[in-house]
Amino acid sequence: MLNKLFKGRYSSLFSFLLVFIFSSFLIRTVLLFISIGKADFTILGVIQIYLLGFVYDLAVGLFLTGLYNLYLLFLPRKWANSIANKVLTYAGLFIILLISFFSFFAELTFWQEFESRFNFIAVDYLIYTTEVINNIIESYPLPLLISGILLLVVLVFWLFTKKKVFRYTFQSAMPFKQRIAISGVLLLATIIYPLVLSNSFAESGTNRYQNELSKAGIYSIFAAFKNNELNYKDFYALLPDDKAFALMRKQLQDRHSAFVSTGHSIKRTVKSDKPLYKPNVIMITVESLSADFLGHFGNTQHLTPVLDSLSQHNLVFNNMFATGTRTVRGMEALSLAIPPTPGSSIVRRSKNENLCTVGYIFQQAGYTRTFYYGGDGYFDNMNEYFGSNGFDITDRGRNIKVGESYLTKRTIIQDKQVTFENAWGICDGDLFDAVIRGADQDYQNGKPFYNFVMTTSNHRPFTFPDGKIEAKVKNREAAVRYTDFAIGDFLKKMQKKAWFKNTVVIIVADHCAASAGKNEIDISKYHIPCIVLNLPVKGKVAIDQLCSQIDLYPTLFDLLGWNYESNLYGQNVLEPGYQPRAVLGTYQQLGYLKQDSLVILGPQQKTETFIYHRENNEQVPNPLSRTVIEQAMANYQTAYDLFKNGGLHQ
Repeated sequence: MLNKLFKGRYSSLFSFLLVFIFSSFLIRTVLLFISIGKADFTILGVIQIYLLGFVYDLAVGLFLTGLYNLYLLFLPRKWANSIANKVLTYAGLFIILLISFFSFFAELTFWQEFESRFNFIAVDYLIYTTEVINNIIESYPLPLLISGILLLVVLVFWLFTKKKVFRYTFQSAMPFKQRIAISGVLLLATIIYPLVLSNSFAESGTNRYQNELSKAGIYSIFAAFKNNELNYKDFYALLPDDKAFALMRKQLQDRHSAFVSTGHSIKRTVKSDKPLYKPNVIMITVESLSADFLGHFGNTQHLTPVLDSLSQHNLVFNNMFATGTRTVRGMEALSLAIPPTPGSSIVRRSKNENLCTVGYIFQQAGYTRTFYYGGDGYFDNMNEYFGSNGFDITDRGRNIKVGESYLTKRTIIQDKQVTFENAWGICDGDLFDAVIRGADQDYQNGKPFYNFVMTTSNHRPFTFPDGKIEAKVKNREAAVRYTDFAIGDFLKKMQKKAWFKNTVVIIVADHCAASAGKNEIDISKYHIPCIVLNLPVKGKVAIDQLCSQIDLYPTLFDLLGWNYESNLYGQNVLEPGYQPRAVLGTYQQLGYLKQDSLVILGPQQKTETFIYHRENNEQVPNPLSRTVIEQAMANYQTAYDLFKNGGLHQ
């Protein structure tokens, strides 16, 4: 039987499957070796990684060879040794080998950044090719890598030639009955695989690294593409809608708010008993700024002298957690103050225009609103989202998205205004200069302004202008140093402006630099800094209570003495009745942390409960009260329902 498979018409197909599975084995071993010190692997766990991994690898191999399988089935015997068949066979093998080896290289780099197999982030990377390709070019020695991939392809061709694989393929006289038996089995397996083997089957364990290593990259990326948005009510444990909204309204009710309607709504009027203050507000949303980069939170590398100094004299949220692991998720939290819904961020979804955003509250107070981004705001649908919610746009504008429908003003940052630029955009210093130019114009027009600023320098490839900081190599730590320097320089320039004394500056991260950890949701990888400068109350104010990104603006509006209508899930952390909690998640797993009680909701109506020990970042499985579980369910279920049914619109 082996002779018919490896010494007949199907010799090239089965030989490729062997090469692919062996290469996948090597990649899995490399990733396991890289991760060995970060997770507790058992012998049985390692065996499972390789056995389940083989099943996924075989599936990918069958998908890659599916068309070739059909081609071999129907190719007439008299054409088997023809020049046309040889050209098609060589070309086809070259293409699938190139795809395979490139995907293996991409998996290694993706794991380096996210410690995960391909997921919905990789799907986004396939969409936004300009930034991603330029990022790869600037981050890696691409000519060397391409040469290495081509060399591997040539090596496989040489090996196949030496083992007479092509000779067997072209000179076989296998009858049609034998061909239909072999092709039929392969085709049946190819069809059955996606029907019975879900990518989530590898996620049954509690060891996240073990789950990810069991998967195959190409299989995972197709699964992510299919599940880029999940219907909450189809996949997650549910409460009766009336009960979910009743619980959510109870959580949001406080002495300063009153609901404007009954039923399935969280819209309420909020009043403050503090003196009214209407400053300009500039929020600097810093790319990938983990709390543990700051000396204020225990870092000893002296990466952030500016931020550490600011934290000693201003309002600081010491215990704030991001809602997600991507920039668009941070933008969602900071603009909508809503728990993360499963799948893509609302920033990237349809029907996300005219929402009751934080920006809308500023608009009602008479503010201009501008979104500043150093790259091209078409990326991740940012311009469309902010523009469709009333923000003017200032971005680099190197690429224009066809079909943008927002009607607000767009300002392009000109070449002459740029001193340094990489794949993701201009350096933070150039971006902050654009913010100052815009603020000067708003001030001259006599209107208060609210600016949402998104930085890019603290992002791979970690390049920035020379001469600003001392850096022997340009890596993540150096990029953090540069970002800190740029913020300090921005503040110095601001202090010379007439509008500075009446301007509150917020410095907050969009998410942490690394999101992967031992657990599916690693709580320590969501801890972010948030510092608020120039508030009416001077001196250091430390907010130590557990809170979320979504709580930033409800707390700020109270400090400013604002009365407003709110559709926000965020709460005023300084309210005496505030119950500390944080909402955080991945694109599938949704976490709710209340004190040390952690609830994680997942697809297939899965609910897991833990006690979280922060001192050693340990999640211990433990039964929790039904009250806490239902609070978690109410947050996510109602947030999904309000967005899908239009309840978050103005």
